[in-house]
Formats: sequence, C-alpha cells, structure tokens
Amino acid sequence: MEDIREYLKKQPLLFDGGMGTYYAERNNTSPNACEWASITNPGEIEAIHRAYLEAGCRAIKTNTYAINRLRMSETDCRALISAACEVARGAAGDEAYVFAAIGPIEIQDGRDMLREYRFVANRFLELGIRHFLFETHSSDQYLHETAAHIKKRDPGAFVILSFNTQPDGFTPAGYLVRDLCRQAEADPNVDAVGLNCMTTARHMVNLLRRIGPLKIPFSVMPNASYPTVRGNRSFYDGNPEYYAAQLAILRDEGARILGGCCGTTPAYIAAACEALKAPAKVRAEYRPAAEAPPPSSVENPFWDALCDTNRKAVAVELDPPENASLENFVSGARELQTRDVDIITIADCPVARARVDSSLAACKLHRELGINALPHMTCRDRNLNATQALLMGLCAEGIGNVLIITGDPIPNASRDEVKSVYNFNSRRLMRYIRGLNESLLPRPFRIFGALNVNARNFRIQLDIARAKEDSGADGFLTQPVLSPQAAQNLSLARETLKGKLLGGIMPVVSERNALFMNSEIAGITVAEEIIARYRGADRARGEELAVEISTDYARRIADLVDGYYLITPFGRTGLIVRILDAFRAEGLL
Repeated sequence: MEDIREYLKKQPLLFDGGMGTYYAERNNTSPNACEWASITNPGEIEAIHRAYLEAGCRAIKTNTYAINRLRMSETDCRALISAACEVARGAAGDEAYVFAAIGPIEIQDGRDMLREYRFVANRFLELGIRHFLFETHSSDQYLHETAAHIKKRDPGAFVILSFNTQPDGFTPAGYLVRDLCRQAEADPNVDAVGLNCMTTARHMVNLLRRIGPLKIPFSVMPNASYPTVRGNRSFYDGNPEYYAAQLAILRDEGARILGGCCGTTPAYIAAACEALKAPAKVRAEYRPAAEAPPPSSVENPFWDALCDTNRKAVAVELDPPENASLENFVSGARELQTRDVDIITIADCPVARARVDSSLAACKLHRELGINALPHMTCRDRNLNATQALLMGLCAEGIGNVLIITGDPIPNASRDEVKSVYNFNSRRLMRYIRGLNESLLPRPFRIFGALNVNARNFRIQLDIARAKEDSGADGFLTQPVLSPQAAQNLSLARETLKGKLLGGIMPVVSERNALFMNSEIAGITVAEEIIARYRGADRARGEELAVEISTDYARRIADLVDGYYLITPFGRTGLIVRILDAFRAEGLL
C-alpha cells in the first residue's frame, strides 16, 4: 500500500470502530473476552474487521488492546498477538492499513515497565507490523521511550499516541491532555497524536479547539455516546448520523485521522464515511483560550506570610470533631485568631475515621470568622469527578491553599463495610490541581505536601518531595520535629528543596502521650530524652514542659524554615496560645 504519510497528505484516514464493544454486542458477552477470541473464535474477529472495512474504513486495529505480560503469560501474549495480526492482515489485504493496538499497561512498583512496553512492541515488529496505535493512555509515561525504540528498529514505522480524557481536558491520571499533545508534537519519534475513548464526538470538538493546531496529524476516535449500564453491562445508545456529522466537524477543525471507540459499530463508520465525502469547510481562525492568572497575581495572605523574610508564618492544626457539633472547633479557632495565626489547617478524616469534612470546616471558618484555612485533602475517599467538584467549590469559597496527602488506609476490620477509593496518589493529585490552576480556576491554589522528617531512610523522602515539587507543590508541612535526627533531616531538606518549609511542632503533654505517639502514630518519633523529662510530671508540669520543649525545637529549626506548623494536642488551643506567646517572647516569630 501507499506510504501512510503520503495518504494523509491527500485525504483524511478513516479508522474502524470499537472492537471490544461490538464483539460484546454481537456475542452477548463481556468485551473482556475479546482478545482471546483471536484464537478461540478467529472467524468472528475476521467478520468484525470485514464489517468495518465494508463500511468504508481504511485502517483497522489489531484485536490486542489488553494483551501484555501483566495480564497473562508471555507464551499467551506471543500467541495472541500473532493470531490477532494474522486475522487482521487476512481481512485487510491490500485495502487497509493494519495498526498494532497497544493499550495502557498498569504500572507496578519494582517492575521495569519500559521493558514490558518494549516486549509488546517487539512482538509486533517481529511479525512485520509497521503501524502502531498506543490508545486510551492517561499519561505519556514510557510511550516516548517506546516510540524511540520502535523507530530505532524500523525508521519507517508510523506511531500514534492517543490519550483518553474527560470533557474538561484532564486524563484520569490528572494530566492536561493539551500538554500531552504538545509533548508528542515535539517528539520526532511520534508521527501523530490524538484522543480516544471516555469522551463523545461533540466534546472532542471542543477539546480539539482548545488544544489548537498541531504540526503533526491529529487523531480523533470518540465514543458513540456516554454509556448507560444495564444488567452489569455498558451500552452506547448514540445516533450514527449525528456522530458522523460531528466527525465531519472534527475533520474541518484539522483532524486528519478519524475513527471510533467504544460503542461505534460499522453503522457509525459507514455514516462517517459518507459524511466525510463532503468538502471540508473553511476552518475558523484559531483563538487560544485565555490563560488563568499566575499565582503571584492573586491575593493569598498565607503565601505572603511565608514569603516575608522578616517573620515566620504560623499554621496551627485543629482536628474537626467526630460529631456534627462545631462549637468547640469554632471557639478554638477564634482563640487562635487572637494570636494572629496565619492559617488553620484541618485534617481530612485522620486514621481513616469519619469526622466533619475538612473542606466544609475550612469554608465555615473562612466565611464566618474571616480565618484563612488550609484543608487537608486525601487521595483516599474521592474519585476524579468528586475531587474536581470539591476543588471548584473551595475556590468559589475563597480557599486558596490545600495540603495534599495520600491518606491513611481503611483499617482492616472495616474494609468489608468501607471501601477505599484511590484514583490518585499525592503527586498525581498535585499535578491535577496544577492543571486546574492553569486551565479552569479563576484563583489558583497554592499546593502543599507533607514531608516526613522522621523517616528512617530520609533520602527516599527527599526524592518523593522533589517529585512533588515537579508535580506542582509550592511547599511542605513537616512531621513533628522532636528529635535531633529530625532536625538534621530538616536541614538536609532545606538544602535540597526549592519550596517553602513549615517545621512541624507537636507539643508532648505527658509521658503516656509520648509513648503513644512513638508506638501508635506513623511518622512521629519522640526522642528518649524528651520522654524521660515527663516521667512523674502532673498535667500542669506536662504543659510547662510542652511549652519549653516546643520553644527549644522551634529555636533549633528557626533558620531552616519559613514558618511553624503547630499541631494542637487533644483540642488544647490554650496550650498552643501559651506556646505562641513563648515564641514571641523568644523573638522566634
């Protein structure tokens, strides 16, 4: 066949539709069985390929989307890829291009994932496949390296990177698809880039307009519609003629490669083939979307305090209540307000036990008392949609700072009743918020992370912290500094990290309290010499020691931090007030 690059110079290339969903529809089964059918029922897979070809497409995807060694044995992978390529080539003949379909390989810690992608690519190359479609990916991790590997072995190969995205332009991994497309455009080993799955044709039109023109061909393969679930199966009830009209608009907007994803049957491709015969309309002039204002131009008193070299900012943590009564929580915040605390931080259901929502509590303090509040936001309890909705609500309420943490796991005894949701880890969520800052929010958030200065291997924590900075973190709140080793680690963090640092100060109120923290709370280490000072002390003496020791450690770390992060023990805001008064007396603020 003609070189695909020459073909694209003359006309758009029309792909097939959704193999998995069409196979499930024809066979009244789950699409998950689709890949195995290349061996168990090759005639059915060939019939599906031929149905799409008869509808008018000129490129088909091999039935290999979910084939990799993390899902099955190496022997099965090799056999299934071989069978799928044989079936696709037999159906396509000289009429259509055959593309190796490579879906995302779930990342596993400790496994060489690039090796896994190269293994799949190598199998296709061994079989003489020259066209590659990396489809439904949420990030470009390992894709550019794999594309380079393919081009090294076959310089004439044609590689498409295709990402799945929500209508707002964010992938499930929290990346802005606009950025992924621009990075693909800049890679000489990538021949085309685009979007598929998750989004319908009309929303894909909007996304293409927001991405703007690219120097390489753009590919679009939308779903037939948004799915409905009936009987534990997803169904797509779109209209082929409407879908085809939207594909024609996508062609007019600059897409050169068009096709279908979930729910698109041969009827959709036939309608698209007919619609694309009409001459392309003149494309409207591209106008880039207005960019969000840079964070430095938006009022944020807490950030201003952190940047003030003449003082130390003060953040104080208050745990929200375990019931719906907020009187003590609000009165405690009001007491701290009298000492000019810069911000109140609010934990998000610590130890995975339900408390009043940290974001709602933050909004209440900000709205009713005018107090700046920093809600903690875990990655545990919200999916991507709920996270974005919450962030937009916080922005609308004037909350300008968030602390992002992964969150404690659900205790073993509760896992049958309470299910964890982890769409993100802390770095992914930070990157997602940074993308929202750049594309959607009128007032961008300052993003903070946690830093465990008590970790045994602190170098690993620093590597994670640097990755968080790369993902958008503006600063860190550290775990309590209650040992010389923690202070030494904080010094190393100051030398290594670029962001603002708030040194953790957690008052110890008794020997029992210190022993509990050492034994029961992950990430806290209380030095033995501190514990010894509390032996035999009553409550009054315990609080005196808390003031003395907290002030001593604040003095030790003063030159290393931009502010202090005080954690209120047992709701004793009066003790925090005493400690802050001692800090002022010592000139630490």
